[in-house]
Formats: sequence, C-alpha cells, structure tokens
Amino acid sequence: MAIWNLGSINVDVVYSVPHIPAPGETLASTGRDTFLGGKGANMSVAAARAAARINHIGAVGADGRWTVERLLEYGVDTRYITEVDAETAQAIIMVDPQGENAIVLHPSANHQIPLATLEGALSEAQKGDWLVFQNETNLQQVAARIGRKMGLRVAYAAAPFSAEAVQRVLENLDFLILNKVEAEQLRAATGKVPQDLGVADVIVTLGGAGAKWFGAKGEVYIPAIPVTPVDTTGAGDTFTGYVLAGLDRGLPMEQALALASKAGALMVTRHGTADVIPDLAEVQAFRS
Repeated sequence: MAIWNLGSINVDVVYSVPHIPAPGETLASTGRDTFLGGKGANMSVAAARAAARINHIGAVGADGRWTVERLLEYGVDTRYITEVDAETAQAIIMVDPQGENAIVLHPSANHQIPLATLEGALSEAQKGDWLVFQNETNLQQVAARIGRKMGLRVAYAAAPFSAEAVQRVLENLDFLILNKVEAEQLRAATGKVPQDLGVADVIVTLGGAGAKWFGAKGEVYIPAIPVTPVDTTGAGDTFTGYVLAGLDRGLPMEQALALASKAGALMVTRHGTADVIPDLAEVQAFRS
C-alpha cells in the first residue's frame, strides 16, 4: 500500500537560546542552523525512514527547490510537489537548553497548493491507501472528502490546533492524532471525549508521559521511553509518521505505537527536524 501526505514544506531556521524570550525581550542566540522542516515534510521523512512508500503533495517557491531534492534523497516521492509563484514557507524556531521550543510560521507556498495537484496525486491512490494531512496547508476539507469517497484511510494530525478545522473534517476521518492540550480544547468545543468523536482510532499524545489510544480495545495506554531531551522539535511529527508507516505495513496498532514511541524518544535526543529523523534500523536498535 502507500501513504499520500498533503503536507507542508518549510525551511526551518533554528536558533539556540538561553531561554524562550518573554514579550519585549531581546536575546542573543548561541547557535543557528537551517533544516528541512514543516510538519508535513517531517512526517513524510519519518514514514520513508520507517520503510513506507510515501508520496508528498505540496508546494514550494523557486527558493525551495533544495527542499524537494532533500525529500527525494530521503526516499519520498516528490512528483506532486508543485513550484508556485511564492516564497517557500519558513519557520523561525527557538530552542532552549531543556529542549523546549517556540515557533513562528510564515506559511506562504504551503497555502497555495493547487487543487489540480491534489487531484492529480490522488488519482493514483488505491483503495486502502492512507491519506494524511495537517493544519499547515490549504485543501484539507477537499482532501478529506476525496479520500473518504475513494475508500482511502483518512488520517489527520490536528496541529497547529484549531477546533474549528478539526470539526470541518471530523466526519471523514478514520484516524485522529492530537496532544493532551488539544484533546481538552476539542472536548471544550464539541462536548465530546476522544472515544465519542466517531473516529475509529484517536491517539492522544502525552509528551514525556506516553500516549493513549482510543479504539477497538477501548482506552489503551502506551508508556513513554525515558530519555533526556535536547530538542523536542519534530518529535510529534516523527511519532505520527512512524505510526502511519507501521499501520500501512500491516502492524497492529499497539505495535505501531510502540515503534513510534521509540522513534519519538530517539528524535528528542537530537538537534534538528527532518534531517535528523532516525531510520528504522536505528529505532529498532535503540535502547533507552
């Protein structure tokens, strides 16, 4: 089978800072790096490194051609990444010594993905394939409707979070992943807990405390793997990419989640985003 990812592609500019700045505060950084990033690109790289066949649907400007080349190098099918008349999206990321971050997004090309690109990509999808999307692009509702109509398994990583955006696609979802704070915000907006959303599989990540799966077996807890984090950027995307890759390869949900937990734990011990996502061999060999 295959995964089709309607996903963002960012140039991530990462600054190491002594602490996350307060309003009005000016800080000198202690380091600066540039990485391939974006929640979509991170998930595509994670899925590719987890041995899935992954097709990325997205857009960049002429300044971002190198990001497409990098995705291709990492094993992502890039045929449906379109070059548009806009600059490539950018993320300014500040990371403190404890690994916590603050991020500013400039979406640009991520919000200009042509409908024809999405339709052309999904015309090649097969029933049973996965379609995943996040909140960093346009065309989310259209993609969800097309995916449902085609018999694809539709997955949604609800970040950056918007309760309204989730509710617009909820009826077409098979898989929803969000963190604990987002789950509470969605409950406040809908009055429903995860198991009552009408979605077959809902994953609530708990950061360093693990994750919960609400699905066929009720509520199942997946413990975290204890590590000392240095940078949490991209860890959730890595987790999601690995879960979907595992499911696409036929793993039971609990095994896919356990593998994803190891990948996420390994990821937070590294500085960077898509460029440092661990491959399957590293994850399988990893011991905390």
